[in-house]
Amino acid sequence: MKNSIRALLREQAIKAPRGLWTKKGILWLTQLDLPETTRWRMYEHMVDSWLLKRRFSRFTRQLDQIAARHPGVALLRTIPGVGTRTAEAFVAWVDDARRFARTSQIGDYFGLVPRQDASARRNHLGHITKDGPGCVRQLLVEAAWQGIRRSGVIRAKYEQFRRGDKERTKKAIVATAHWLARVMLSMLRSGEVWRQAE
Repeated sequence: MKNSIRALLREQAIKAPRGLWTKKGILWLTQLDLPETTRWRMYEHMVDSWLLKRRFSRFTRQLDQIAARHPGVALLRTIPGVGTRTAEAFVAWVDDARRFARTSQIGDYFGLVPRQDASARRNHLGHITKDGPGCVRQLLVEAAWQGIRRSGVIRAKYEQFRRGDKERTKKAIVATAHWLARVMLSMLRSGEVWRQAE
């Protein structure tokens, strides 16, 4: 909706000010002198945006209520950097943690393992497979970044993967997300909370 409103402004050669989505910016939008059809389209987009924001808020509140009652979500939230949405998504996609024979299988499930191209004398590891739900993979990577900032244990794991090489930053963060997913699966299987000292 916001992009549609910006497109309407571009059509009219109107430069949008900073803070367009603040109260002041929205007031500015409502006071523009626009052709009738453009004004009508602008109004429709603004109403749709407002309705979507209300629905999003309502769904977020409902998800928070469900998360507050779910023991797996509460357990995973003890990990520094793992928020409610990350814990919810992980629990929802994993469903029953016992269905994985080994914790290492979670990397395959979420596409966090390297693609392998092997022949008789050659074994090449490429980019990650990106199998499984991309949204959970993104949340795990974000949780890894947050965990690095908040936990010495997670930061040490990241530095171990990075090996002091700044060029390995992307590989190291994906490896940290993969490690975090294994830890999360282990926690769901054992029921133990995060322990800072390992």
